[in-house]
Amino acid sequence: MTAEEGHDGAQYLAGSPVRVAILRTLREEPRRPAALTDAVDATRTTVQRILAGFRERDWVVKRDAAYRVTLTGARVHDAYEALLTEVERGERYGRFAATVERVGVEFPPAGIPDSDLTVASDQNPLAAVDRLTELLRESHDADIRAVSPVVIQQFNDAAAAALDDGASVELIIDRDVVDASVAEFGPATDRALDDDDAEVYVSADPIEYGLFRCDEVACVTAYDDRNNPRSVLESTDRTVVEWVDDAFESLRDDATRLSSVVERA
Repeated sequence: MTAEEGHDGAQYLAGSPVRVAILRTLREEPRRPAALTDAVDATRTTVQRILAGFRERDWVVKRDAAYRVTLTGARVHDAYEALLTEVERGERYGRFAATVERVGVEFPPAGIPDSDLTVASDQNPLAAVDRLTELLRESHDADIRAVSPVVIQQFNDAAAAALDDGASVELIIDRDVVDASVAEFGPATDRALDDDDAEVYVSADPIEYGLFRCDEVACVTAYDDRNNPRSVLESTDRTVVEWVDDAFESLRDDATRLSSVVERA
């Protein structure tokens, strides 16, 4: 089969939801035309026409009055379903990928299939913030690593609660976040300076994405151009975990301790 013939076959199958439904139904078990008509809610004429098209392509055979998929038909079905899965995944994860790529983050594509994604929406604009807060509050007596381009009271409260429960926190922020913290969140800044279990580092360069790492969980947060958290990719996949660890350590190596940046009154 040539590439052109393969394209024609794919175009033929994708050109009708009923064709897909019939092939999917036959992939499950052989059916007679009358049973197919009921299963896919199509007319007998439509079903017969599609079956004829499948037979021309050797996707099905007729045996004992029932149609069944051939090995070729099964492979076509499985490949098409895999394509649909990838397209759906692309639609869901595409905005996350585009957002982190916009700020120069080379996130490993291999980490996407086994990751969960929390996405902010018009109905729930704080979904990403709430998920990160939940992860912080669940981090009892654990080692937390985080990178954040923003300072939010909700994050400060959750981090304080984690420290109270015995967690240790390493946090990397940029100079804008330091200035906002000093101006608006004095008690949180003081605790970051005084608590032995909190280590805060300041990046000389602006930070445009977020990281979170605790136990076996690693997260990458995508922010919009107004620094609002839009989506949180969460995973225990080793590809993601190792990437987050490397990214954190690279940022920390180039950062300065908060105590060297902030002058105490």
